[in-house]
Amino acid sequence: MTTQEGKTALITGSYGGIGTQFVNIHASHGGDLILVGRNAKKLADQQKEARRKYNVTAHIIDVDLSQPDAAQKIYDTCKKNGWTIDYLINNAGFGGQGEFIKRSMEPDMSMIAVNIETSTRLTKLFLPDFVKRGRYAWPTSSRLLRY
Repeated sequence: MTTQEGKTALITGSYGGIGTQFVNIHASHGGDLILVGRNAKKLADQQKEARRKYNVTAHIIDVDLSQPDAAQKIYDTCKKNGWTIDYLINNAGFGGQGEFIKRSMEPDMSMIAVNIETSTRLTKLFLPDFVKRGRYAWPTSSRLLRY
């Protein structure tokens, strides 16, 4: 079994669906967590469960990922608290409901913000830290480098 002890994963969309599985897998191998989503109660419940079940450190950041400043808030919170991120799991996302032509503009723009913009911003913000520490994966042909 691979240990993740001492490694911290920041997981967006952590309290639903596959996000919960990412949390369970990482924590079951001893990894600490930063749980990110917009529902503070669900995050707090998940934090408590992860601590109880896996005896890991779990922090929460409740933020609406559709907001333009969400990625910066997440990054700044991690920096302010001295949390080093080893794994960035951009899991949050959702799809449109109903026919595109009949949907209003706002939900689709929120979907683009969550699915594309915020995850891109998070990657741009955290990647220089990963590179400085020599901890990043970069796909080239059939292999990953420097991880």
